[in-house]
Amino acid sequence: MTDKTIGGFSESNFDFHKSTDINNDPKIPSAYARFHGNISTRLPSDRPNIQRTGFAGFRSPDQRPTAFGRSMWDIDPYIYLALRVKSDGRSYFVNLQTESVEPSDLHQHRLFPKRPGQWETVLIKWNDFVRTNHGFVVEPQTEMLRQKVLTVGIGLTDRVDGPFELCIERVWATNDPSEVEVTEEPKAETVAEGGQLRNKKGEKVRW
Repeated sequence: MTDKTIGGFSESNFDFHKSTDINNDPKIPSAYARFHGNISTRLPSDRPNIQRTGFAGFRSPDQRPTAFGRSMWDIDPYIYLALRVKSDGRSYFVNLQTESVEPSDLHQHRLFPKRPGQWETVLIKWNDFVRTNHGFVVEPQTEMLRQKVLTVGIGLTDRVDGPFELCIERVWATNDPSEVEVTEEPKAETVAEGGQLRNKKGEKVRW
């Protein structure tokens, strides 16, 4: 999905790759998905009501219904969402959709890789996700329905023109923080600058 749905010019692809590494390095996955493309902030000349473009994203497909109704993930027994990724250093968001009165609500959190260009595992606490609607933080915040997670996705909304690439080996729920390699924490100013979510007053969210 890109801003082409509203007349924009960004492009994205999501494809599957097998590793060509011949050294059998255990840190390099044997297969992975690649989310890549090009962001454009060019506005459509024939749609003057569109004043903002420059985004792309993907999400997991809807789960198949069961005899008991809509199928959902129950992640309540777990503390963290874990992602094994190789990032290009751009400002990606992790998006969770749960069963909600407002179908357009999302729970979002910045993806903070510490070593762009290298494979690493990133953990995000479920409690740290922020509820949003159409890119704005919803006030007051409500607790995520962790027993009713519908989809998991990743979006790029930094509105920086140019190519992007994020490789994903897997995404899972865990209680084990030791699955993350020991690295330095991101600097505070980097975290502050990276927060692109805003409330309706225009104030940035600081993670």
